[in-house]
Amino acid sequence: MKYINTELLNRVTAEAKNSPRKRMNYNFHKNGEELLQRMLNALEPETYLPPHRHTKQVEIFLLLRGKITVVFFDDIGNVIEIMKLDPKSGEHGIEIPTGVWHTILAEVSGSVIYEIKQGPYVPNTGMEFAPWAPEPSEGDACELYLAGLREKIQNL
Repeated sequence: MKYINTELLNRVTAEAKNSPRKRMNYNFHKNGEELLQRMLNALEPETYLPPHRHTKQVEIFLLLRGKITVVFFDDIGNVIEIMKLDPKSGEHGIEIPTGVWHTILAEVSGSVIYEIKQGPYVPNTGMEFAPWAPEPSEGDACELYLAGLREKIQNL
């Protein structure tokens, strides 16, 4: 049995807070070869998830605690839709179709999602990063991009 409880959420959140990327995965699948990939993703507000799209799979996640904003883009990086998830307001999760540009912004500390994707997981395949957004290695550019994105979505 595998249980998802407050103790596990707190542990993964603590690891995210101490991680340079300000996020942490906890995998329920044994390896990348499994046909169903299941994981927790603890996300802190400072984390930068580069806008991306999955080219071969649907992405599904449920917000277990916290608040996040899912941002959708067109092919040139314009924000076309946002979805605010907050279990307290009745918005629990989302299924993102193949080929849709998106990113996730953690709005509060301690936010954790349960993510489900079709496997197997093969690194560097099936996911395309947006050419109009900074790469994670571009630290200052990522911070500026996040700040600008947060400002844009406040006005939507």
